[in-house]
Amino acid sequence: MPWVIAKGGPVMIPIILGSILGLAIIIEKLWTLLSLRLNSQDFTSKALAKVRAGKFDDATDICSRNLNSPIAVTLKAGIEKRHLSVQEIERILERVGNGEVKKLERYIGGLISIIGIEPLLGFLGTITGLIKAFMAWEKAGPNITVSALASGIYEAMITTAAGLSIAVPYYLICNFIISRIKYITYEINDSSMRLVETLAEIKTDAPEGPMEKGVIASEAKQSRFEIASAAPRPRNDSADAV
Repeated sequence: MPWVIAKGGPVMIPIILGSILGLAIIIEKLWTLLSLRLNSQDFTSKALAKVRAGKFDDATDICSRNLNSPIAVTLKAGIEKRHLSVQEIERILERVGNGEVKKLERYIGGLISIIGIEPLLGFLGTITGLIKAFMAWEKAGPNITVSALASGIYEAMITTAAGLSIAVPYYLICNFIISRIKYITYEINDSSMRLVETLAEIKTDAPEGPMEKGVIASEAKQSRFEIASAAPRPRNDSADAV
């Protein structure tokens, strides 16, 4: 393997550095996602059951025991601000949820950049290798031999293979990571909406005047918010480059 890297020429240096950095990001993301082992539906149902029963301290305790989950962090923030209006709770849930999603998306942009750059570096190595081969051909003239061209051809082929060998599996893994983040985002949205509806029901059932009940019910119906994942999917720039 070392001799293959050496024959790939200087372009192999950024290719290898990019692969190491990309691998570090992938390991960090997969480790983070694997640590989020929480049955969101079951967890949310238990927490909301405590909220409906008026046991708000128990509900926050359930969330506190699972703070490694962005769903628990988001619900806890909403339960702690239960005394606010429905729309204010909605804004808090949206802000906290978006913050948790951004934590999950950290470094994804860097991984996508590496996936796009690696095959381009491979193509750059192809060009520099061919230039090297033609320069050897020009120097040797009619006495050119295959061995004289081999060094440049080696560089051209090895760098292309290295760039694509790194980009293809990283592309698949990155798509998996982004899909998981989008699914977690959906779970945060669903759990947050269920909490808003539950708190709206509690406020509606509270001993208030008919005007206050009507306002709260209206707020619950108008409640529309979305915690969105901003991570784009990696593009296959190698096809455009060709």
